[in-house]
Amino acid sequence: MTFFSVAVNAQLKTQISEIGLGWSNNSVNTVVFRNKALTTFKNIQFTAYYNPEGKMVLAKRKLNSQKWDVVITPYSGNVKDAHNDISIAIDSDGYLHVSWDHHNTRLRYARSTKPFSLELGGEMPMTGKDEDKVTYPEFHNLPNGNLLFCYRSGASGRGNMVMKLYDVPTQKWTSLQNNLIDGENQRSAYWQICVGKKGIYISWVWRESWDVSTNHDICYAFSDDDGKTWQKSTGEKYNLPITEKTAEIAWEIPQNSSLINQTAMTVDEDGNPYIANYWAVNGLPQYKIVYLKAGKWHLMDTDFHQNAFTLGGGGTKKIPISRPKIVVNKSMLYLLYRDEERDNKITLAYTNLHKKQWKSEDISPLTVGQWEPNLDQELWATKKQLHIFSQNVSQADGEGLVKVKPQPVQVLEIKKLPVLN
Repeated sequence: MTFFSVAVNAQLKTQISEIGLGWSNNSVNTVVFRNKALTTFKNIQFTAYYNPEGKMVLAKRKLNSQKWDVVITPYSGNVKDAHNDISIAIDSDGYLHVSWDHHNTRLRYARSTKPFSLELGGEMPMTGKDEDKVTYPEFHNLPNGNLLFCYRSGASGRGNMVMKLYDVPTQKWTSLQNNLIDGENQRSAYWQICVGKKGIYISWVWRESWDVSTNHDICYAFSDDDGKTWQKSTGEKYNLPITEKTAEIAWEIPQNSSLINQTAMTVDEDGNPYIANYWAVNGLPQYKIVYLKAGKWHLMDTDFHQNAFTLGGGGTKKIPISRPKIVVNKSMLYLLYRDEERDNKITLAYTNLHKKQWKSEDISPLTVGQWEPNLDQELWATKKQLHIFSQNVSQADGEGLVKVKPQPVQVLEIKKLPVLN
């Protein structure tokens, strides 16, 4: 059943389209590293989520329509582990690609039986190589219509980053390299990727163990040939795989700084990357933006959060603030996040890059619990419209469950973005 409602606050008008009830006993539907929970191709918007029974649900609609076509697939996931999210993408021929249910487990991947269809074919391998211990799968659309697929192969603290390329004309996957970022069996890279007109941008933090407190440093690499070769911000070519000794450090951050992993990055119209994260200086974690301008890395700070907390331990954490998402449009920078100090509502912070004075507006009428942001990147890239995947979810610290009623899965649309002159 589909519902439709409108919420208006003092500055922003938003519309909320409800799709159906989803699993909400943990945050598996809303973890930030899904990368693509929502995507649009040729005016058709697609999404995916787990229902209360743990079945994978696919849905689509025409943009600006209230009516969603919803299909409960024959596939399920281990929803009791919040790592086991669903990532989707549409290739340039209109085929839906889906990967789901991973935490150091075999690759689970399927694609639609025909363009624009919600009916999936059988599970299949991609290349068959390094596909037995998969975590954090994510798709990215490339400007030429092909797809990029990335994941960690191996366990926390000693895993490698694998990157594969899908060729639309042949419908075949190939491995771009055996290993792009090598933890050398001592550490893992936790990354975020964005694709711009000039190429593929990746940044990451290193983690020395399973413990989140060992996260340190923000590193950077760029590819202008669809991921085959990589370089630093200076143009110096990397010898692959990238290791801790060879990685460019965009911003030095020591261990035990409550530095979070797997956040977001974007690029402006000139191809300058902006990396959003949070970490603590003097004990107070705060959202920060590391960005490249005129060949030099800079830091933009915020003061949104007021109360100190410390990140430590393993598993999916219950954290007072969400990991952020970031987009840039001309001189405006927008940051999506959630903070328990704002009753865990979805909040949009924004600033003019020339003035760097922040404003924040709550854009969801009700709390979203332990939600983290996920937006329709293709819709933003083509139309600068901000559509956000939303669900009120709970999360026990570690990998526990919270007994709550199933909550509606929604798409929140911001009808007009604020601008600061």
